[in-house]
Amino acid sequence: MNRPTIHYTPDRNWLNDPNGLVYYKGLFHLFYQYNPHGNFWGNMSWGHASSPDLATWAEHPVAITGDANEDIFSGSIVADLANTTGFGSLANPPLVAIYTSAFTKESMYAGLQAQSLAYSLDEGHTWTKHEGNPVLNRQSPDFRDPKVFRFTSTTESYWVMVAVEAKDQLVVLYRSPNLKDWTYLSSFGPANATGGVWECPDLFPLPVDGDPENIKWVLIVNLNPGSVAGGSGGQYFIGKFDGTTFVSENTVPEQSPGESEELRAFNWLDWGRDYYAAVSFSGVPDGRRIMIAWMNNWDYGNDIPTTPWRSSMTLPREVRLKTVRGIPSLVQDTVDQRHPAPSTVTYTSDTNKTIRGIELLPPRAWGQVLQIDATLTPGPTEEIGLIVRGSKDVGTSISYNSISRCLVVNRERSGQVSFNPSFASIESAPVELIGGKIRLKILVDHYSVEVFAQNGTVTITDQIFPAPTDRSVSVYTKNGAGIVDSLIIHDLSSSRSEPNEDASASLEPQLVAP
Repeated sequence: MNRPTIHYTPDRNWLNDPNGLVYYKGLFHLFYQYNPHGNFWGNMSWGHASSPDLATWAEHPVAITGDANEDIFSGSIVADLANTTGFGSLANPPLVAIYTSAFTKESMYAGLQAQSLAYSLDEGHTWTKHEGNPVLNRQSPDFRDPKVFRFTSTTESYWVMVAVEAKDQLVVLYRSPNLKDWTYLSSFGPANATGGVWECPDLFPLPVDGDPENIKWVLIVNLNPGSVAGGSGGQYFIGKFDGTTFVSENTVPEQSPGESEELRAFNWLDWGRDYYAAVSFSGVPDGRRIMIAWMNNWDYGNDIPTTPWRSSMTLPREVRLKTVRGIPSLVQDTVDQRHPAPSTVTYTSDTNKTIRGIELLPPRAWGQVLQIDATLTPGPTEEIGLIVRGSKDVGTSISYNSISRCLVVNRERSGQVSFNPSFASIESAPVELIGGKIRLKILVDHYSVEVFAQNGTVTITDQIFPAPTDRSVSVYTKNGAGIVDSLIIHDLSSSRSEPNEDASASLEPQLVAP
């Protein structure tokens, strides 16, 4: 099978949640839930990859391995520069992993989940488990996913842990001087989406509109099931954190838990089916906040048709706080140091081009790995958009629907969809036109689409499984004419093998279930 080109996936075997994201000495380190022994969930350990630029990744040997007493569940890594743990020295400070020990029946802590430490003195390549593990035990079977950061006030500095009591939909916060001894601070939740367990929290400050005098704190809470698109997803809260307590400023009053309309009132990191366990890197220069998520969904994660690997990560995204309609909101954009060069442009449309019905673009616009930048004016039409990875009966449509005023991704005919009854789906997210137009940035890989609308105010991420021959790109409208203001397509593949121009004559493209 064609391996994803612009998304990280291990050489083989199962991958899920990103863990231990840290920037250290010029490298971005990505650790992740990994099964060293198979292509399904199990034998949880931490895999490891690193990158100088978030674009090219080198896979390393398994970092922290589960054993007879514990599976290594999710967590985070910090650079202990002051050597508060005593694991290293000021001259060679340790990287410290704070992870969840999921204790097996053979362990003296059988059935519990608690927080443990491992440390590295060689910049993340080899790890030693702390002999005093676990360092924080609530005697709970569902206490997991610690994200740790350094909090500094005008008077003191200490480590803060944000973790969850998953089934209680509760975020719990602790503090420590040395990562070993922890004192309870406060809790947050349940709030907003509570239709499943809460997992993989994150808490970080961001300036609103780039103003350093206006800082808000963002709390990320992933949950499964119960997301807006079904199954796994991530929500966020914006508020204040004083070093002890997080107070949300965007909690929606409880109405009818689980109702779809209520879910759409919450703040979602992504409105697609395949953006879960999102967490951010520690230690990124200039205070930038960069996140990665697992591009899969527990509804069908073990069933997706890939081999010898299963699952990939999303593209890294930089997140910012921007005032949108008077309210601070997260906006996201891809982070790729290989920004598409002019030489990768394969197609540019005429400006202000009127479209009615379906227009198949010439084969030079086609491909399996593309960046598509489009500005569209719906005008009086019901729907306007693009169909990617298409052929006669296959394609994924990405559109704006004027009736629902939503961005819509339809993958009901995206290739292989029958491997799980919950996979074929249509995702939608509310989007406001700007000056009567919608601006789209679409990243297409062999098995995925990531869509950023209106400069990243709304995103939809979905896996798709077309055949290698499903390569065409079309623009279309439904029930009326619309305008393609601009359309630029970059080929991001490492090599190109395009069909002949005459191949378009045999395609007979059709609209994919709009």
